[in-house]
Amino acid sequence: LRLFGFLLTSLAAWYLGYFVAAHVPESTISIAPLQEIGKKSVLRAPAPKRQKCDHWSPCPPGSFAYRILSGGGKQRRPKICFEDEDALYCEQRCLGLVQNVMCVPGVTSCVIDPTDHSGEMMDFIRKAPEGSLLLMATHDDGSTRLKDGAKKLVEELGSKEIKNIKFRSSWVFIAAKGFKLPDNIQKEKINHSDQTKNRYKGWPAEIQIEGCIPRNLI
Repeated sequence: LRLFGFLLTSLAAWYLGYFVAAHVPESTISIAPLQEIGKKSVLRAPAPKRQKCDHWSPCPPGSFAYRILSGGGKQRRPKICFEDEDALYCEQRCLGLVQNVMCVPGVTSCVIDPTDHSGEMMDFIRKAPEGSLLLMATHDDGSTRLKDGAKKLVEELGSKEIKNIKFRSSWVFIAAKGFKLPDNIQKEKINHSDQTKNRYKGWPAEIQIEGCIPRNLI
C-alpha cells in the first residue's frame, strides 16, 4: 500500500511538472529572485578624499599642512611637503646642492648633505628672514662633515637631536625662526643606522613627521 501511494505521488508530481512546462510561458519564469534570496547586501564605503601632503585627516581651517620624510637607501630620496608643494621638485638650488629651496613664500627648506657645505648652511640659516619656517631632512649621511658651528645653529633653532646624528642616521626637523611653534606638533625625529635592523642595505628605514601649523604664526 505504501509503495502504491509513493508511485501515485511521483506520477502526480511528474504530470504537474509536465503541465507547467507545456502551458506556462518561459518569460514568466525566473530563478533570479530565488538566487537573490539569502544574499547579503554589500555596503561600499566612498573612497577617502586625499588630504594635503597625504595627511590621513585634513588640517583645521586657517592652518598649513606639512610632511617631512627622510631619505632611505640610494634610490629613496627625502621628501619635504608644505601645503601640497613638494620642496624637492622645485628648480631653485639650496646651498649649491641638488636639493632645492621650497617654492612657498615665507617658507625655506634645506637638506643636509654629507659633503662639506657647513659654511653655506650656516649662511643660509642666518640669512633666512624672521618669520620663516625651515624644514630639514637627511639623505645618506648628514653627520660626517657637518661642522659644530652648523650643528650649533640648528640646535639654537630647537633641535634636540642634531648633535646626536651618527653615520647615515635618518633625521627630520622643522623649525621656526623668529617665532615659536605650537608645543603639540611633531618637530623632530631620528633613527640611527643599525646593521641588525636596517631596512635597506647599509641604510636605516625612513622616518617622517607631519602636522598642521596655524597660519597666523607666519
